[in-house]
Amino acid sequence: MASFNDLGFLDRHLIRLYPFKKYNTSPNSPLNKPLDQTRIALITTGGFYMDGQQPFNIKKLGGDCSFREIANSINIQDLLIQHSSSVYDPSDTKTDVNLVFPLVRFRELEDKGIIKSLNHRHFSFMGSISRPKQLINHTAPQVAKLLIDDKVDVAFLTPV
Repeated sequence: MASFNDLGFLDRHLIRLYPFKKYNTSPNSPLNKPLDQTRIALITTGGFYMDGQQPFNIKKLGGDCSFREIANSINIQDLLIQHSSSVYDPSDTKTDVNLVFPLVRFRELEDKGIIKSLNHRHFSFMGSISRPKQLINHTAPQVAKLLIDDKVDVAFLTPV
């Protein structure tokens, strides 16, 4: 993982000036059942999408707040990446997608009975959203509703 000093001058300057927001609460809830009775969905900000889906718009001012559904049945080597961050190096991800989207690792947990099941779909966002209002007010609640509709017990987040 790169340290702050590894970043270029412009990126360091932008991070120092970025108006980060602090949240004093977290909308989480405790897991009230054993893992071997849970349905799990993966959510990543790795910017993954499947062939036939629209790539994320890396030129959208403030970031692309949309999401892509990733089928649980996908061969992870077929995933495509579109990400706008100049400090995100996807080269290791291209070698092993599980670093950012651990679908194969979770399939192993499912096969061993450690978790009950994986959801039929997972969700990918593009990171580096500098204007998250639409994400907070519309996109994230839309995905949350889909997870509830799918009866998902746990959302495993892999931020990039």
